Amino acid sequence: QVQFVESGGGLVQAGQSLTLSCAASGSTFSLNTIGWYRQEAPGKQRELVASMSSGGYYMYYADFLKGRSFLSRDNAKNRAYLRIDTLKPEDTAVYYCNFKTSDGPRWPWGQGTQVTVSS
Repeated sequence: QVQFVESGGGLVQAGQSLTLSCAASGSTFSLNTIGWYRQEAPGKQRELVASMSSGGYYMYYADFLKGRSFLSRDNAKNRAYLRIDTLKPEDTAVYYCNFKTSDGPRWPWGQGTQVTVSS
């Protein structure tokens, strides 16, 4: 069982930046692609917004994040990070991390971290 703990969210003004952190338990972190997902409202499906391969060489960003986001990971610490610059009100959501597989995220979701951007 892998557990994820997200942190780093908060209430910020438009134009500011946040760095979201993801901590994972277990010994397989370095072997897996890490995905970042967001849920804009309760009951709405989580969507993949960014991912980074196990070695950090391959990255994906959703269109709305391109050019203002940066992914990183520290496999020695079982941690991943998503920095979002120039935050916009439409970035408001709960952000989650999970291992990304061909079958989608496979482990239970953590509590997520709330990002709220005021205009």
